[in-house]
Amino acid sequence: MSKAIENLQAAQKRAMEIRPKVGGFPYLAEVLRQAGVTRNLWFLPACQSLYLTKEGSVVSLGAPLETGTTDVPPFDREALIKALRTDQAGESTFPEFLAASWRAGVFRYDVDFAARTVTYYGCSGEVYIEGYPAVEVN
Repeated sequence: MSKAIENLQAAQKRAMEIRPKVGGFPYLAEVLRQAGVTRNLWFLPACQSLYLTKEGSVVSLGAPLETGTTDVPPFDREALIKALRTDQAGESTFPEFLAASWRAGVFRYDVDFAARTVTYYGCSGEVYIEGYPAVEVN
């Protein structure tokens, strides 16, 4: 196992231990940022996640949301915002959030840990950017 993978997995474990159920993403993001993760790129519906870190890049492959050939849902900004608010309220699991984002037409998203933003992309050039608050993590 590489130093990049060890570092990422340790940070993810720590973040999951300290993050609150409601509004927990900023805590996860801050722990990853402190561990040297600069960006996290998600590709839906494959559930492929690319972490860019100071130790090297790491890819994580999850269970795909779709298999075979499928139509891409149209981008629906309001449905995406609803999925975000549901997740932020602690009312969905992460896999449920990913599925709802996909149904809202998000084919990828990009977390910039320095800028504290998440940018969601539709396949026809649609973009929705949302910031998240800074939090203190010891």
